[in-house]
Amino acid sequence: MTLRTMGDAVSAWKAPFLRYERHLSAAAMVAGFAVDNFAFGRVDHPGAHIVFIGYLAVAVLSIALGHAVRARRDREQAKLAALREKENARATSDETPLPPKRSRLGLWMRAATQFALGGLWSGFLVFYSRSAVLAASWPFLLLLLCFLIGNEAFRHYHSRLVFASLLLFFALYSYAVFVVPVFTKTLGLVTFVASGVLACGAFFLFLHLLRKIDRARYAQSRWKLIGGALAIVVAMNAFYFTGILPPLPLALSDVGIYHEIHREGAVYQAQGENEPLAARLGLARPVIHVVPGEKLALYSAVFAPIKMTTRISHRWQWWNARAGSWQTQSIVSFQIAGGRDRGYRAYSLKSDPRAGDWRVDIDSADGRLIGRLGFAVVPVVSQPAMVAKTLS
Repeated sequence: MTLRTMGDAVSAWKAPFLRYERHLSAAAMVAGFAVDNFAFGRVDHPGAHIVFIGYLAVAVLSIALGHAVRARRDREQAKLAALREKENARATSDETPLPPKRSRLGLWMRAATQFALGGLWSGFLVFYSRSAVLAASWPFLLLLLCFLIGNEAFRHYHSRLVFASLLLFFALYSYAVFVVPVFTKTLGLVTFVASGVLACGAFFLFLHLLRKIDRARYAQSRWKLIGGALAIVVAMNAFYFTGILPPLPLALSDVGIYHEIHREGAVYQAQGENEPLAARLGLARPVIHVVPGEKLALYSAVFAPIKMTTRISHRWQWWNARAGSWQTQSIVSFQIAGGRDRGYRAYSLKSDPRAGDWRVDIDSADGRLIGRLGFAVVPVVSQPAMVAKTLS
């Protein structure tokens, strides 16, 4: 068989895969979204973690097998190059050069990598957005969104060892950040550091696997892989210490400002003003009309994984227009217990709040922002009309 005949044979079986490659990629991404919507509920639900671990396993195997395929292809190309030199004397001047040989398995591995990473970005965006306050965590959420949207555009890069491996490490780190607290039932700096150590250890084992598969090709990319991994570690720590990283697995389920709250058994009853539609939809701040000497109550329901006990704080802040800054007026800290689907319910009181703009930050024990509610206080002589509300 001549070199030209070999090239024609390769093109014959490869053409259908190349023709439908874009459709296969789109179908893989849609399938990933469908699985996510079905499986992802609570962050501590076993089904969600089975899906995440499945995605990570598919990503690891597809990248490793793709690495093996590319290594074998490089060796075959070297042999073909040597054969071409031997037959060069017999080749005609108009002979078509041998096209690069692409493995059918390599194409499927690239599609599998895209499917797994797309599913991971989708799941991370679902959970992290539930736990995030946009004002604080938008850079991290934007990064996840870019990865999710760009997953289709990146499909040709998933076959590149460094690119796919570093995306895998970022996914490992993002998963470890919330899976370690779910299993240890703890939050804070030590837990975050343990998450990083776990992610780095898993990635080290993955790099060891790549080295075992093909040392020569791994050696060409080793320092890029190590440098990229260090950059991800620095970025994740910067996200954490600046408060950009959402406080997953904690998530704010409900929040509201009321004139009065009291508990009747397992039910919380509140008295509040009838808010306009824009305020109920979160498009405008609530306006609270307060008579002299009155107290306001900030209600929050914060979800935490089952059997987790931690502390949260309500930080009452007033906008000082003269200073141009938010000034903390009081901090109420208390313990919550996890497990309830709609979150652990609690409220704090603020006596005789002054007129102006207010906000209450709901903070985790390590100072990250779980939720925030802004509102305006307007002094009045007589109490406004009230509506009763049962808080879930």
